[in-house]
Amino acid sequence: MARQFPAFEPEHLDFIAAQPVFFVATTAPGARINLSPKGMDSLRVTAPDRLVWLNLTGSGNETAAHLRLDDRMTVMWCSFGPRPLILRACGRARLVYPGDPGAAALFDLLPAQPGARQAVQLAVDLVQSSCGYGVPQARDMAERPTLRHWAEEARGEDGLRAYRAEKNRRSLDGLPTGLDADRDRPS
Repeated sequence: MARQFPAFEPEHLDFIAAQPVFFVATTAPGARINLSPKGMDSLRVTAPDRLVWLNLTGSGNETAAHLRLDDRMTVMWCSFGPRPLILRACGRARLVYPGDPGAAALFDLLPAQPGARQAVQLAVDLVQSSCGYGVPQARDMAERPTLRHWAEEARGEDGLRAYRAEKNRRSLDGLPTGLDADRDRPS
């Protein structure tokens, strides 16, 4: 059932492009394991062994805190449609903030999204597929407009900076996320 690959195969890319949601898992020594669902048009596979995704402003910033101490990450997609499949990409990740050297080229790979606070680049060293037989089918999955509305209309750039200053500078376990006043300026 499960198969392992050193990098993405063409059929993996088709599967990834068709999924409306992906999940990101990270941890750090002594910290809680974080597993976050992600959506919107915020991920690109940039090479057979590389992907990048935008980390959008949300209620926490666990991924950033963890990656500062442990760069291991797993990204997972699973089909909620008629063809069952789970696909995982494991590797080492790095955070890229707006204004970092080379950030503009990386951010340009993805559509602009309101509230983008970091890009995460994953160097993939293992891709694993498995059956997904136990994952339920779901119909009518659609993107929620809520985050975009919240970031653009309810908060705006100044409001987002204030929100990140209050909610996104430390993890649940008190670890620094690397997001500070100097890095929280639009590029």
